[in-house]
Amino acid sequence: MRFRLFLFIIFSSSILLAESTGRISGKITEVNTGEALPGSNIVIQRTKLGASADAEGYYTISNVPPGTYSIQAKMMGYTSVTITDVKVVADSTTTINFQLPASTVEAEGIIVTANREVIKMDLSSSSFFGSVMDERFIRHNTEEYDKINESGFFEVIKTPLSTFAADVDAASYSNARRFIMQDQLPYKDAVRTEEFINYFSYDYKLPDKKDPLSINLEYSDCPWDKKHKLIHIGLKGKIIPKEKQKPSNLVFLIDVSGSMDNPKKLPLLKRAFKLLVEQLNPKDKIAIVVYASSTGLVLPAAAGSEKKLIIETLDKLRAGGSTAGGAGIQLAYKIAKENYIKGGNNRVILATDGDFNVGISSTSELVRFIEEKRDEGIFLTVLGFGMGNYKDNRLQELADRGNGNHAYIDNILEAKKVLVNEITSTLFTIAKDAKIQVEFNPAKVKSYRLLGYENRELEDKDFEDDTKDAGEIGAGHTVTALYEVIEARNQELDEDKYELKYQETNVKPEAHKSKEVLTVRIRYKEPDGKKSNEISEVLVGDPIKLKKSSDNFRFSAAVAEFAMILRDSEFKGDSNIESVLKLAENSKGKDVFGYRAEFLNLAERVKMLLSDKIEGK
Repeated sequence: MRFRLFLFIIFSSSILLAESTGRISGKITEVNTGEALPGSNIVIQRTKLGASADAEGYYTISNVPPGTYSIQAKMMGYTSVTITDVKVVADSTTTINFQLPASTVEAEGIIVTANREVIKMDLSSSSFFGSVMDERFIRHNTEEYDKINESGFFEVIKTPLSTFAADVDAASYSNARRFIMQDQLPYKDAVRTEEFINYFSYDYKLPDKKDPLSINLEYSDCPWDKKHKLIHIGLKGKIIPKEKQKPSNLVFLIDVSGSMDNPKKLPLLKRAFKLLVEQLNPKDKIAIVVYASSTGLVLPAAAGSEKKLIIETLDKLRAGGSTAGGAGIQLAYKIAKENYIKGGNNRVILATDGDFNVGISSTSELVRFIEEKRDEGIFLTVLGFGMGNYKDNRLQELADRGNGNHAYIDNILEAKKVLVNEITSTLFTIAKDAKIQVEFNPAKVKSYRLLGYENRELEDKDFEDDTKDAGEIGAGHTVTALYEVIEARNQELDEDKYELKYQETNVKPEAHKSKEVLTVRIRYKEPDGKKSNEISEVLVGDPIKLKKSSDNFRFSAAVAEFAMILRDSEFKGDSNIESVLKLAENSKGKDVFGYRAEFLNLAERVKMLLSDKIEGK
């Protein structure tokens, strides 16, 4: 009894402490560049309270008694800054961001007076750090994301075809994870639903020998709307054994500009490339091009067996200067062409935060250049790094137009996923210009909505146009698409007849008799081909109960629901984090590398963030 009383007292005291204290948090940056200053120290003067900035420059001092304080930030090589009259209120967060000037000589510290509001913690995704961000940092936060206009429902009687490019990019998921691990919700437009779904591989059947792709279909209940159904379409690329892989001609194009001088940028980038180097075959060729204020070839093409030389070259790279990205891309493609391996895997691997500002810097100019080069058989892989000035929209478009893929590397485990665990799918394309077209039977489906793929939509006429660029699929890759559908009934079909002056819309009698729900057609080209091949599959029968659906179906549905919650989608229906957790937990299946377990942890974190937001903490 005494022990229980002791625990109760301790627990009650901790609650009282939490409720009677506040927090101070913010970011430490360099005054001119806006770059984070990890490891800088922040102290509340005349107290024992303080903190150190993390790798991104963020700090938090917890359990601060209410009052008015002077706070100092300092770091070797920089002039210290002290902010006075900082007010802390119980159960609230006061945000104080510091900008430290570089100093080559001993200088007196700078003292300024705080002019800040004390604010409740708001983890809104409408800004990079919610409403706690001060306007000085917002000027330095130059991350860019294209606006996503979510696809709504289309009536099958009017629009029976849905056409889009296959997409295996997964950068959006790892980028959003970076936000969540910093206890922030990502930008809504940083969440691309299809990239969340395609971050994970699924246990689909392998293609037969004559085709490089298999088509897998499933039809069941929609978890977030009981009146709707969900259709799951999965593609699986053929696997290329290591002994049958063609030799690679790779050019590492590495951004070493000043903006890459951050632990999460160039140092992480070098560690990532070292992982890739260890996977090379002796017949592979590797060249390294770097760019900053100027561009240069730091390693002419070396054999894959010269791993020590390649790694030593990587170790010597240092960051500094402006960003002549366009010139770097031009040189990288030039080197790739000079070392071209006929019938091999010829590829430029661009690693950057995307902040080009010298030479060819506009996205349109770069896109035109890369489009010209892809027709020469040189593909592009884009690896994004860093935060604060990350150009997601630019890197995604470059990868799409360069017959390549786009990944975001936020930690060394993600580097291992992309460049070790999934190396063949990252580097070896088995199908290019892959397009998917779905035709719905209006007697079975009244209306449909494709989840994600907004920036990969195609005109229906583009499906059979071999000049239209589409998506690329790597060896062993899985591509997954989900359609939320509303079933058709006979009485609804009668209501859907439109009285038009010049045409009549009818449903064929055989459609009513058929058990077919839809037909999926896939068109693709061989990696070095110019003419498309086509395969197709038909979905037949009624939907099955959700509990009888496969792990593939339920886990992909959980990930889609999670993405809609982060986007605060108008189509999220009854989506909630508890549903996501339950669905994902029961469909985790084989999780060799732990990616699905990590997803559950992320969902738990978002659950707490949303709870804090609702409670106004």
